[in-house]
Amino acid sequence: MRKGVDQKPPAQEYQDKKAQLEELKQLDDEGKIDLYYLDETGFCMIPCVPYGWQDIGEYLTIPSRRSQRMNVLGIMNRNNHLETYISSQSINSDVVIACIDAFLPAVHKPTVIVTDQASIHTSDAIVDKLEEWKQRNITLFELPSYSPELNLIEIKWLFIKYEWIEICAYKSWGTFVTSVEKILKEFGENYVINFV
Repeated sequence: MRKGVDQKPPAQEYQDKKAQLEELKQLDDEGKIDLYYLDETGFCMIPCVPYGWQDIGEYLTIPSRRSQRMNVLGIMNRNNHLETYISSQSINSDVVIACIDAFLPAVHKPTVIVTDQASIHTSDAIVDKLEEWKQRNITLFELPSYSPELNLIEIKWLFIKYEWIEICAYKSWGTFVTSVEKILKEFGENYVINFV
């Protein structure tokens, strides 16, 4: 069992954007553009446990507790290259701008960054940067609302939360942070998703 969005995107917009995204993937495959996916997520000590196994008569428990939150902004391509920016503070538009500017200080070919319609991706601060980024050959591609499956980095967040974080990571906050940081650092080597 997993959480999901409870609404559907507008059907025509969804089909149009999905088709445009396929064209962008083709251009990326041909080396004509660089295509990245950007999104944020939070990790905490409240685990995502879709199922579990235990011996008959044995009861495994995970302590229920309040937890700190580890916020992560990720920028990823389909070749499992990932750059992450970790913070204990909330991620806002200023952080998104700083991360894009830091990740792409020099662009050698047209670069498209896929984002959802979260307010931190559509704020006035972001809109004010669009022309500057356009001059640097960077474009944001906005997905339709309620369509996380089109943003490949969302799939990576699910793998981390539902499959790659081991139960033993939830022993303490320090153990948990170390585990998540290890997964983020080793993504593309020991943790791989086939996006083809």
